[in-house]
Amino acid sequence: MTDSTNQNNQVSQRENSGRTSGWISALIIGVCIVLSAAAIAAGLYLFRSNQTHTIAATGSSSVDFSSDLVVWSGSFRVYATNSTEAYAQIQRDAEKVRQFLTSYGITPDEMLFRAVSISEVTHNNYDENGNYINSVIDGYSLSQNIEVTSSDIDKVEKVSREVSSLLESGIEFNSYSCSYYYTALDDLKLDLIKKATENAKERITIISDVTGARLDKLIGSSLGVFQITARNSGTGSYSYDGAFDTSSREKTASVTVRLEYELR
Repeated sequence: MTDSTNQNNQVSQRENSGRTSGWISALIIGVCIVLSAAAIAAGLYLFRSNQTHTIAATGSSSVDFSSDLVVWSGSFRVYATNSTEAYAQIQRDAEKVRQFLTSYGITPDEMLFRAVSISEVTHNNYDENGNYINSVIDGYSLSQNIEVTSSDIDKVEKVSREVSSLLESGIEFNSYSCSYYYTALDDLKLDLIKKATENAKERITIISDVTGARLDKLIGSSLGVFQITARNSGTGSYSYDGAFDTSSREKTASVTVRLEYELR
């Protein structure tokens, strides 16, 4: 009787111990799940709090304008067997060029005669075996550059087209292309920057209004390169470091500005 009672007590104890161990295991598992969920939520919160939410847009501005200054240049050359004769000849030709320019309304302060450049014209002598013997001076070649700078572009363009009359007078004259500039370029650039910035801000405002985003402070801005191209030349004339066209009288200037705002 006693042995049977003891066996029953031992079975009951084992069952109670098993139920207690199961309950404790379930409790531990539940606590772990809760802690894991809390850790995940905390990590997600920290990730979101460290993440910067921004909105950015690039604005642009362009303007067509006409050059107000032109630079035209040319050169003339003479040849003579001795340097004295060559120098006298180039002085005579320079005076003819000066008279030609004056006849088209070019004033003395608009023309600039550069220094005369002189070089020897030689030929080499060789023996019957092709060995070099010496070099002999045949004569002298002198050249001079002339540069015309004026705000009267029509006048200078006409001169550049009429240089054939100098050739007809016996002057060996080479005419180069006109270069066109704009003297108020700095003011034009500042106005373009202002308009491009306003355009960038307007784009950001439109995006934020449509998406319901709330703008906070400006956290970044950058200025793109200036592009000055021939009018109607298209974006194919742009370059990475900025284009600066001088070959066209009618030009287009453009610039971009990028703004970046933080969101609330």
